[in-house]
Amino acid sequence: MTGRMIIGVGADEYGFALKERLRELLEADGRVAEVRDFGVREGTDHDPYPNVGLRVAEAVAAGDLDRAVLVCGTGIGMAITANKVPGVRATVAYDPYSVERSVLSNDCQVLALGAWVIGAEVARRIVADWLGYRFDPASASARKIAVITDYEAGPS
Repeated sequence: MTGRMIIGVGADEYGFALKERLRELLEADGRVAEVRDFGVREGTDHDPYPNVGLRVAEAVAAGDLDRAVLVCGTGIGMAITANKVPGVRATVAYDPYSVERSVLSNDCQVLALGAWVIGAEVARRIVADWLGYRFDPASASARKIAVITDYEAGPS
């Protein structure tokens, strides 16, 4: 990934308010070319998190998004959902080291956060840090990611 990124955001009704704050942060960040909002569009929208998570993860897998931030109550459901889409690696991470390693060691393209678990300012900091990390395909971790990618491709 070079240059400015296209970032997707998505949330269920519980993550709506935090998603909106993070969307604003992303839109103002010079590393981001575009933010695509996959919903929900208001806090009273009851579209379940798996629907949102799958839409976003499919866009990541298709190469339409460089990365994405998903928000639900805990972040766990969004991460599980996104990880069901082949080619997508999603994580829940709340501390700087885990966020760093999610990208540098695991090439995670999706960060899932829980609005009930993390404060808005900490979430903003985590997302801002996360944007600065880039996976190095020449790193020792690339071999490990290749194992995952090969498994997802199925038997040869």
